[in-house]
Amino acid sequence: MITQEELINVLKSVEDPEIHLDVWTLGLIYDTKISKDSVKILMTFTSPFCPYGPQLLEEMQEKIEDKGVKKVDIEVTFDPPWQPSEELREMLGL
Repeated sequence: MITQEELINVLKSVEDPEIHLDVWTLGLIYDTKISKDSVKILMTFTSPFCPYGPQLLEEMQEKIEDKGVKKVDIEVTFDPPWQPSEELREMLGL
């Protein structure tokens, strides 16, 4: 069974190719649930029209499955819409 720490490390290895930061640091992950051999993730994208959305989902799924997880369920929501934190704004120079 994957641990929360291992899952976070996997999420930190999935980078948005446009912003060059990982999905965890960007705050795109709203919630995670781990049970036995399955993982459920609630997340968002930086915008509803994110051109890299499908690529991010595929990469996350593959990397989580590589950790022995049999079922990966990733739900994408835009409620609430993504807003970068103040710290992230500073990192991005916004």
